[in-house]
Amino acid sequence: MNRPLAWAGLLLVSLLTACGFFVWSKAIPYEEVVDHGPSPEAQANPYLAAEQFLRLQGLAVEHAFSLDRVATLPPQGTSLLLFNERSNMSPRQVAQLLDWAKSGGHLLVVAEALWDEEAGKSGDLLLDRLAIHQALSDESAEPAPARKKKTPDLTRLYVDNETAPAYFSFDTDFNLTDPQHLAQFSANSARSSHLMQLNLGQGRVTVITDSELWKNRDIGKHDNAWLLWYLTQGTGVTLLFSSDVDDLFSLLLRYFPQAIVALIALIALALWHAGMRQGPIQAPAPKARRQLQEHLKASADFLLRRSGQGTLLHALQRDILRAARRRHPGFEHLDTAEQWQVLEHLTHQPSHVISQALGPLPQKRLSSADFSRQVACLQTLRNAL
Repeated sequence: MNRPLAWAGLLLVSLLTACGFFVWSKAIPYEEVVDHGPSPEAQANPYLAAEQFLRLQGLAVEHAFSLDRVATLPPQGTSLLLFNERSNMSPRQVAQLLDWAKSGGHLLVVAEALWDEEAGKSGDLLLDRLAIHQALSDESAEPAPARKKKTPDLTRLYVDNETAPAYFSFDTDFNLTDPQHLAQFSANSARSSHLMQLNLGQGRVTVITDSELWKNRDIGKHDNAWLLWYLTQGTGVTLLFSSDVDDLFSLLLRYFPQAIVALIALIALALWHAGMRQGPIQAPAPKARRQLQEHLKASADFLLRRSGQGTLLHALQRDILRAARRRHPGFEHLDTAEQWQVLEHLTHQPSHVISQALGPLPQKRLSSADFSRQVACLQTLRNAL
């Protein structure tokens, strides 16, 4: 091996080792957290964090996607949370929910509409039945101060045996009122009430202005999570994600399937009856039978139906007069009596036949026999010319 080449290789390895050691001595390890955003489960369920929190507290949590679940949901020891929009709820469903609460259940609902003093209702059927009103708070009507508040206006709730209140981040733009003084307790911000609970039969109903504080992004703030546990403690929790009323066809299919089957069968029978032939099927006539005489007869029948008897009779009369003009020059300049005399001489037909053939036609439709006789008379005169 060449000695200078070996020394060069050794020198290169030494330089690379020194550079690597230098870089390693200067490198500083660090950790970097990459936020990939919420998981698909959290995006599909805005209350996923609330559910997990309640499960950690030992509560059983389930989903419901329709108000039909109320019919089989035991009211004792159960909290039903209605967080979604329910403007399509029917009066029957409202009564069903209230009866469920009266039987011992805990119903937690979000007030959806503002009270209309002139109409005497809000449009929220459930809220109106509870006699709880929602309005815009005084704070939302005031102009914003020139200097921002250092702390947000939080809702406070004082609990027995606790000296300090719990704080929650309700939307302070709305205010709940209890004109009949039915609420057992409430939670208030500086000028508004955002939570009211009232007894209903053996159960209770909690009304809140909004449920944003329990969504994934806000449940960890302040005492929001604690409030959800406090309201549902000791019960199983059912979250209703959708309370839309089923359409008419779905309701009919669910409650009257036999009627729908009978209606479909009736429609099918009616269509079959309407499409059924009357009498036996007539075989098409063979082409050998279609002779010239039949075509002429068919053409005459068509003209008779389309133009009427008068048109056909006038056409025969015009043919006779044209033939007479060819046989007797100047025939068209004669009066009617003279023309009939000339025709009597040319055709050797009596005068009454000529007058019957060329006389004025009756206004009313002729019978088949009279029409046939008139045509025969005209044809006799035309053939004689």
